[in-house]
This record gives sequence, C-alpha cells and structure tokens, in this order.
Amino acid sequence: MVGIGVGGGSLTSVGMDTSCGALLRELQHIWAEIGESEGDKDRMLSEIERECLKVYQKKVDDASRVKAQLLQSLAAKEAEVAALLASLGEHMLHLKKDSKMASLKEQLATVAPLLNDLRAKKEERIKQFSDIRSQIEKISAEITEFNHPNDAITIPIVDENDLSIRKLNQYQADFRALQKERSDRLQKVLEYVNEVHSLCGVLGLDFRKTVDEVHPSLHETGSGQSTNISNNTLEGLAQAVQKLKAERKLRIEKLRETVRSLFQLWKLMDSSDEERRRFGRLTSIIQSPEETITSSGVLSQEMIDQTEAEVERLTKLKAKRLKELVLKRRSELEEICKRAHVEPDISTAPEKTSALIDSGLVDPSELLANIEAQIVKAKEEALGRKEIMDRINKWLAASDEEKWLEEYNKDENRYSASRGTHINLKRAERARITVTKIPAMVDNLMSKTFAWEDERNMPFLYDGVRLVSILEEYKLTRQQKEEEKRRYRDQKKLQALLLTEKEAMFGSRPSPKKNNSFNRKPNGYYANGNGNGFMTPSPRRLSVGSATPELLTPRSYSGRHNGYFSKEMRRLSTMPLNFVAMPKEDSMSTFTSISGSEPESPLQV
Repeated sequence: MVGIGVGGGSLTSVGMDTSCGALLRELQHIWAEIGESEGDKDRMLSEIERECLKVYQKKVDDASRVKAQLLQSLAAKEAEVAALLASLGEHMLHLKKDSKMASLKEQLATVAPLLNDLRAKKEERIKQFSDIRSQIEKISAEITEFNHPNDAITIPIVDENDLSIRKLNQYQADFRALQKERSDRLQKVLEYVNEVHSLCGVLGLDFRKTVDEVHPSLHETGSGQSTNISNNTLEGLAQAVQKLKAERKLRIEKLRETVRSLFQLWKLMDSSDEERRRFGRLTSIIQSPEETITSSGVLSQEMIDQTEAEVERLTKLKAKRLKELVLKRRSELEEICKRAHVEPDISTAPEKTSALIDSGLVDPSELLANIEAQIVKAKEEALGRKEIMDRINKWLAASDEEKWLEEYNKDENRYSASRGTHINLKRAERARITVTKIPAMVDNLMSKTFAWEDERNMPFLYDGVRLVSILEEYKLTRQQKEEEKRRYRDQKKLQALLLTEKEAMFGSRPSPKKNNSFNRKPNGYYANGNGNGFMTPSPRRLSVGSATPELLTPRSYSGRHNGYFSKEMRRLSTMPLNFVAMPKEDSMSTFTSISGSEPESPLQV
C-alpha cells in the first residue's frame, strides 16, 4: 500500500502526494478501528488502484485524441499556408518552433494570423485578376466586334492556382497594350469621321446618312454605348473616304471645265461684278489642289447645276452680242497697237469683220479667237519694243524742248521784267542742257534699234516707217539746219560789213523800226500785254515750204515719204540768197524768216 502511495506520488505533484498519503493513512486508521483483515485491506487497495488506473487511462486517451486533433489542424493550416504561398507566388518561410519550446496550441496560435492574412490577400488578388481580365475581355470585344449593351456580360474565370504578381503584371501589360491599340483605333476612327464630315460638307452630302451605312455609333453615342472601333468599322470608313474622294475628283474635273467656260464667257460678255460675285467661290477651284478645296457646298450637285445653267444662259446670250464683242476687241487691239506705234493686222479691220459677220460667211467665234490671238501677239510685241519706245519718248520730249527753246529765243522781250519771266528762264536753262544731249540720244537709239533688228531679223517700224530711216533723216535734217545757221551767221557778218561800208560812203541813215513779231500770242507763251510773261509752250509744226523746216521726228514723220521730203529739205537748204542786192529792210526780214534761232541760240555749234 505504501508502494502505491509512492508510485502515485511519482505521477503527481508534491501536493498531491501529501494529500493521497494522508488519505491512505486515514483510511488505514479507519480500517484498523473497524478491524478489517489484511486480505480485505489488500483487496480494497487493489480496487482503489484499478479505479485510479482507469481514471488515468481515460485522461490519457482524451489527451491523445486532443493532441491528434491539434496536430491534424496544424498540419492542415500549414498545408493551406503553403498552398496560398504557392498560388500567390510568394516565398515566405514558416519556421516551426521546436516541440520542447512551443506547444501545439502555441504553434496553432502562430499559424492562424498568417493564414488569415494570406486568405485576405488571396481574395484581393482574385479581385484584381477578375477586374483586369474583365477589362481585357471588354477591349478585346470592342476590337474584334462591338457588343450590344443588352448582351449578357460574362464574368471571367480566374485561375486560383496562379495568382502571382508575375501573372498579374503580364495581364496588366496585355491590358496596356490593348488600351494603346484601342486609343490608336479610336484616333483613326475619329480621323476617318472628320475626313468624311469634311468631304460630305464640300460635296453637299448628308453626313449622318453616310456614316450610318458604316455604323450608327459613329455619329451618336448614348449612355452605355461607345464608338465602334472594330476592324469592320475601320474598313468601312476607309472605303467611305475613298469613295468620297473619288466623287470629289469627278466633280472637280467636271466643275473646272464648266468654270473655265464660264470665265471665258464672262470675259467675252464683259459681265458685271455683281454677276460674277454669285460664283465667286468657284474662282479657287481652277488652280487649287484637291486637298485645299474645303469650302462647304462648293462641290455640291446644286452648285454644279447652277454653274452649268449660267454657262448655258451666257452661251445663248453670246450669239446675240458676238458682233459687238468682235468690234470691241478689235478696238482694244487698235488701242494697243496705237500705244506701241505698230500697224494692226488689216485682216480683222472693223469694216471687213462687219461685212463678214453680216454675210454669214465666217463664224464670229473664229473672228473673235483670231482677234484675241492678235491682241496677245500685239502685247508681246509691245513688251519687246518697250525699251526702244522709252528711248523714243525721251528723244521726242527733248525735241519738244528744242522747239520750245527756238520759239523762246525768237522773243525779243524774253528778258523783260514781266510776270512769269523767271519761270521761262529756268526752263530755258534746262532745255539748253537737254538739247545738248539730243545727238547722243539719237546715236544711242540707233544702236539699240540696230541691235533689236539683228536679234529679231526684222526692221523696227514706227507707225509703218522704219525707225532707223527716221533717225537718219532726222540727223541729216539737223545737219542741214546747223549748216543753215552757220550760213546765216556768215551772211549776217557780211551784211554788217556792207552796212558799214555803205554808211561810210553815203552817211548813216536811221534803221527802220523793227516789227516785234511777238506782240501776238505765239505758241507756248505770251509776250508783254495781258499775258504778263511767258507760259510753257506747246511745240508747233512749220510747213514743208518754210525756209527753216522743223526737225523730223516720229511724230512729224508719220504719213510722209522719205524720198520726197528729204529732197525738199535739201532743195530748201541749198537755195542761194543774194543779200547784197536786197535793200536793208528786205534783207533783215529775210534773215528773220530764215533763221531758226538767234545767234545766241544754244543750237549753235
């Protein structure tokens, strides 16, 4: 009995040993008082020992069962943790504590928070995968073909065995690529739509109807509906743009031909600005590239019909006014030729064209085209003659100054203190400088004329006369005039000598009163009187029979014959004058009529 107590004490704590030993001693004391036999005592002690063993065995079994449950739970949780770590692609190490250092409950307490965190992380990761997969499938559906809003939205299935960051990053990369493709497609669709809108505006077509044939979402996008960016839409828009461009090209070619005819008719009919203003927008179509024609409705069928109707109206009106147009263009041709001092073509003379049109032998349009060609040719010829014509005009202006200076030098009262005298004095100074340049002008003009004729292998005609002949005749006439002045000076000296001798022989006699030939109003200025001074003169023309004919210039030369006029000039310049046999008064009047200028004239050599 003592051994049991000792054995029991080895399985319990010290306190338990004390209480069990005290109870055993108390039980033995009671048994001794009762007088139990030793056999009964041993039997009862054996029963007590068996009951104790049963209690201990039950407790051990219960503890073993709890331990097994804890081990199973711990293993399950650790397995779940490992599975979650594998699916999430993480490599966290769950280090088990030593069994001597950590009980099963402590180990469970350590695994539970980690497991809860991994479960929450898995749910979040599943949500991320589901969201990005949904967006990817949505964009893919938009690219492949547009889904109607009423179609059932399928929830993408997420593979929970692979929820790693690497997989998520791959989905995100695919999503960004699809986003870029969608953005590029949307930009392309918008470009196509804008181009279709612009082309429809130019062609006057219904934009909504045009894009409706491709897809309704291109012009109206309501709630839940986005612009279609599928391959079919892009192909449809590309075909629509190509079709509209082809239509634009056809209409431009058609309208350009019509507008050219319209411009020609405007020019022929001399249409007013108000009539042209109605079709002012069409002016840019003739020379503008196709891409720059963007005005709304400028290529519409209505505009083409209006233009064709205007051309038809003007064509009918042209037949009535064609004769008037022919004569008008002929007048323009004559005016151009007159300014250029060339002879117009006699084949389209007004009287001849009128007769041909009235007889019906010639189509007026052909005559008009012929005159138009002659106008172009006359303008080109005038442009080629411009340099020489400018020099001719300078020479003519200098010749006019020379003639004015001659008239001015004849006035005996040119130095009188009258109104306007200083103006004429200044002009005379400028005129003398200009006159000294005339020979060089003529020589330079002849050189330029010869060069022009050599270059074109044709004579330079001025009002039908060769300019070189005019210049040569002018130089010859000028030389003759200089010779006349030289002879005049010599004869005047001889007359002065004769008068001196006569006065010595017969005595002096009063000179006759001189007639002031400038008391009248000569061309160009006024002498003393109501005019009170000189005015700027206009050159006058002397008759052919005058003793001192004017110098021949293109203005005075037109209509004269070279041979006849040069002979007359030479005959007049070589006519002998007998001043000795004349009375003094007659000789003085003769000198006055012969001289072109006084001895002080700047024309003296």
